[in-house]
Amino acid sequence: MKKPKEYFGLLRSLGKEWRWLLGYASAYKLQIVFYIIVGLLGTVMGLGSSVASKHLIDAVVTHNNDTIVNAAIATIGLGVSQIVITGVLSRVAGIVATKINNNIRADVYEHMVLACWSDIRRYHSGELINRIEGDVATVSNSIVTFIPGVFTKTAQFVGCLAVVLYYDPTMAIFAFLSAPFLLVSSKFSTKMMRKYNQESREMNGKILSYCSESVQNLQTIKAFDITKRYVAQLRDLLETFRRIKLDHDRFSIAMTVCMSFIGLAVSYLCYGWGVWRLWQGVITYGTMTLFLQVSGQLTSSFSSIVSLLPSAISIATAAGRVMEITNLPLEVRADSAEAEKMEEMANEKGIIINCDNLTYTYDDGTEPVVREISFKARPGETIAFVGPSGEGKTTILRLILGLISPDSGDITMETTDGQSIAVSESTRRFCAYVPQGNAIFSGTIADNLRVVRPDATDEQIEEALRNADAWGFVEKLPAGINTEIGERGVNFSEGQVQRFSIARALLRDAPVIIMDEATSALDAETEENVLANMMKQYPNRTRIITTHRPSMLQYCTRVYRISKSGNLIEMNLN
Repeated sequence: MKKPKEYFGLLRSLGKEWRWLLGYASAYKLQIVFYIIVGLLGTVMGLGSSVASKHLIDAVVTHNNDTIVNAAIATIGLGVSQIVITGVLSRVAGIVATKINNNIRADVYEHMVLACWSDIRRYHSGELINRIEGDVATVSNSIVTFIPGVFTKTAQFVGCLAVVLYYDPTMAIFAFLSAPFLLVSSKFSTKMMRKYNQESREMNGKILSYCSESVQNLQTIKAFDITKRYVAQLRDLLETFRRIKLDHDRFSIAMTVCMSFIGLAVSYLCYGWGVWRLWQGVITYGTMTLFLQVSGQLTSSFSSIVSLLPSAISIATAAGRVMEITNLPLEVRADSAEAEKMEEMANEKGIIINCDNLTYTYDDGTEPVVREISFKARPGETIAFVGPSGEGKTTILRLILGLISPDSGDITMETTDGQSIAVSESTRRFCAYVPQGNAIFSGTIADNLRVVRPDATDEQIEEALRNADAWGFVEKLPAGINTEIGERGVNFSEGQVQRFSIARALLRDAPVIIMDEATSALDAETEENVLANMMKQYPNRTRIITTHRPSMLQYCTRVYRISKSGNLIEMNLN
């Protein structure tokens, strides 16, 4: 009983994925209908050309001059028209495919960046790129070629069948001799194709993830002199991928060879039957030629319809992987209007952060990372969280940023005139963030800072760089703020990159500044300059920091240590 259940479960999954795909394709129904109509027209002309050539041959054999001319004109005209239609189809397919592919890629990317952080973080960046590139391409091509192809191939099959039945019903029986084998083998091939498609796509995602991660950390790999190990590991992954592809190819080749032998046997039967009927004088030479053309088309069109199954499985597998991303819950900004109303007061007077009995446990964890923590941070204050790595400091910052929601407790942002709003995606407008580690983008220094404030002037960028103690070296660069940073800040030191991140946060000019180990790569003097500038230039800002450096604590209003159990303990600064 287990195998039938698995098979029906597989069919349900395929059905669900195809329903999603057809629902998505409905937005392009006009293009698809046009493509189908042109394709059907081409099919009709192809069949018409076969029939016209039959009459041409019969006219030649019987020396019917009048019919010869008309049949020749019809044959040539239909043949030329079919070539033109094929060209038109190719052009239409190219235009529509590009549009659909771009739209789906944009939609999937939008879902990636708008999805709840706690859900999207489970996917490796390489795997996400694999889906937005490889899987999306398969889905978009299916909308342009596969869906219309179902109609055109079915129409070709029905047309060929009608022609054969009209001239000789027995020939149709021969043409269908391969049907039982095709139907019996479909159940087995469905399972195998699904298995191979899933394995190959998942393995390709692993390879992309591995390459992406190793290229990003190439300096570290070279520094440890482990480049050969990484090359060897990639070769192992590629070898696994090769074995999966070869297994897939072996199965496909075996199925193709079997179908080819069966198709060849059926073609010979049709050919022999046609020769026999011609020998008996029942049919003409033209009809014999028509039989050879149309019976071959009938067999191949039926095989094409059956061969749609592997394509349908591959497309469904890709659709399922894309659907998995597009079905992720999105961030809800229901209170954005409320946050917008608070913005003017918040920018002028500052924001109070009030956390009351917060508890949070990650989805893959068993114990709370933070447990019933409470604190309040007011404008002008600097609040620090200290403790060993992995004890929950960054988790608190994520809660303040609304990237994750607490299991219990409340966290709100309040203005000095009494307005209050629960922390959510909408309250990020009140925050400027300096992340832990390298979080710089490709482009110029100015590009990186304008990410958070596109309308910033060069003077405002210069001021932010001064306050981050970065202008001293930036002004000496030949291109100044228009100097290219390079991927992951490759042209600068970690300390310089960190100061760019701080300058970017300061340029945002938000009521709350959140700094996650933001001065870890700075020397003591630079750190002091940055913090002194920040307090002087932005006195009404609420500052939240995490740090391992004791030197930072002298600038703090209050310091909290996170215990191993996730509780918050206020430290004595005296």
